[in-house]
Amino acid sequence: MLYMEDIYQTNSLSFKNKKDGLINFRTVSYVLGILVLVEAGLFVICAGISAIYHESSYICFVWAILINIGIGGVMILAGNRKSNIVSRRDGYCIVSISWILFTLLGMLPFYLSGYIPSVTDAFFETMSGFTTTGATILNDIESLPHGLLFWRSFTQWIGGLGIVLFTIALLPLFSGSSQQLFLSEATGVTHDKIHPKIKVMARCLWLIYIGLTLLEVVLLMLGGMNLFDALCQAFATTATGGFSTKQDSISYWNSPYIEYVISIFMILSGINFSLYYFALNGKYKKLLKDGELHWFLASIAILSVIIAFALVITDYYDIETAFRKALFQVATTHTSCGFATDDYNLWPPFTWMLLIWAMISGGCTGSTSGGVKNLRLLIMFQNIRNQFRQMLHSRAVLPVHINNGQVPVQTSALVYTFFVTYLICIFIGWTLLMCFGVGLTESFSTVISAIGNVGPGLGAFGPVFSWAALPDAAKWILSALMLVGRLEIFGVLLLFDKRFWTDY
Repeated sequence: MLYMEDIYQTNSLSFKNKKDGLINFRTVSYVLGILVLVEAGLFVICAGISAIYHESSYICFVWAILINIGIGGVMILAGNRKSNIVSRRDGYCIVSISWILFTLLGMLPFYLSGYIPSVTDAFFETMSGFTTTGATILNDIESLPHGLLFWRSFTQWIGGLGIVLFTIALLPLFSGSSQQLFLSEATGVTHDKIHPKIKVMARCLWLIYIGLTLLEVVLLMLGGMNLFDALCQAFATTATGGFSTKQDSISYWNSPYIEYVISIFMILSGINFSLYYFALNGKYKKLLKDGELHWFLASIAILSVIIAFALVITDYYDIETAFRKALFQVATTHTSCGFATDDYNLWPPFTWMLLIWAMISGGCTGSTSGGVKNLRLLIMFQNIRNQFRQMLHSRAVLPVHINNGQVPVQTSALVYTFFVTYLICIFIGWTLLMCFGVGLTESFSTVISAIGNVGPGLGAFGPVFSWAALPDAAKWILSALMLVGRLEIFGVLLLFDKRFWTDY
């Protein structure tokens, strides 16, 4: 939904677009150049981490900084800094291209350092980071120096709320375009406008994000983690990404306390961040009465209890351990986080389908989670329920209500369109991976994991295995699905519609 200032800007651009073209490439170039320089600034932080630990890998960040400055400078010089208005088409171009550009340049430290010598693997690892998927091709994570480990987790934290949203909150730029850029990148069915100014809203969301991260860091350190590990795990948790500094993920610490802390923060990060803002401002009813939140928490609770019961009756674990392992694994799949404390490939097979359901469901709208989002599922469920009622009462008018508000018919149609397109993408990806020799179960689970930004799959690519054995072609396909899933399909696929480039 466009706000009034966007409608005015779009109308004012109509004549200019017809004269100069549909896409203002100079504006797009300028904005992308700024974003590239922002990434150079992120590299500076990582170079500092390498320097603190006296690691020679800092030089790869120095080279990455210089390359980013060079490319970003050229793009800014080729762009148009006088125009601060971004049209809807410009916004979709900027957001989609920025994620690809950030990944291409973000893989440089991995590639230049030699720790990931393959371009395909370096791109895959970086795309998995920025999209908060958490799938990895690394088989010896602990061998990476601290600077690269930090960058690996930092990519997820930056990508959690969004690259463009991070820049809007950080820099006083794009004053006439913040709204359009936000709408082009934000995920979910609806976008709560918690403040009239997008810049202020972006900063509020990031302050909440930072607050959750710092609180988790403190709690993890109380559980015995050192500062570096606690910070990296917190980055990955609040971003619902799942990159760990250890090959054995969270099970490395063998701590029930740490498992419970991370489980709770994964769930907290899967909740709509706007609800936290309202609660902090005294509007607790919005948090307590949110229908999507109720659906999300109920799903986690039900799945956790069922799986825990299955683990107990099969003598796999005692009651407390079974509940803890089930809660952790349901939380990590439901929020698309990707951490692991156990190999669920060894659990009763029916639990795999419950976890697949959690992967597809994802978290709440406005969170850092991936998946379809629970609000869409809630809308579809109410439409299905209304259909049965309509069969009994043919003249009844049965609108869908969420949080005491009526859902427009157009929104319901968009939800179904999204869901069907989501399933089509899964089917196409599944088929393509099987064409490249990936097994039936493995291809199905990795595609769902990639498009849902989850991380682990099933079988040979389950929670205790990396994805290094996949063919290179499969890695590129899965990387594309990660991006499509992170930007919620249409924003990326729109660029492949010729009418996007030709129709006024």
